[in-house]
Amino acid sequence: MRRTARLLAGTALAVATAAPAHAAGTGRLDLYPTTVAPGGRVTVNTAACGDTGPATGDAGAVGAGTFMLAPTAHEGEAIGQFRVPPGAQPGTYEIVARCAEGDRQVAGDLVVALSAVHQQVLPRGSVKTGVGGGLGPDPVQTAAGVAALAVAAAGGTWLLHRRARGDGI
Repeated sequence: MRRTARLLAGTALAVATAAPAHAAGTGRLDLYPTTVAPGGRVTVNTAACGDTGPATGDAGAVGAGTFMLAPTAHEGEAIGQFRVPPGAQPGTYEIVARCAEGDRQVAGDLVVALSAVHQQVLPRGSVKTGVGGGLGPDPVQTAAGVAALAVAAAGGTWLLHRRARGDGI
């Protein structure tokens, strides 16, 4: 019984030491998005520094250098941004923030992927269907198409007019 109690107490202690950092939000560095493509912008925030002032972020591991986290009015959080360099290699990088006052430091992981899952790629350009568009890139072809339609309309009108008069076709 005593051994079970120690085991449960040890497990509870391990969970209790890990949970406050995650639940309270004071001992972590939040990155949004956590997965980004090269050239993307990342927003970083933390409540680890409290109301003591700004923090300095270090994204040198991914090649972005240092950035500032400014205090906000929202529960003593500090927020900042940096851009991942376009030449960044895929992988997981540790981003660190150091509070201006004291020696408090927090870290978070950033995943750089060739194409981030959260980003939607919108199509650009035209579709090559062989049908063509209303206004093609060549004005000569556009003028020829308009002329052909005008001739067809005039011919159809002439034929309908002859049929209505009774001249026959």
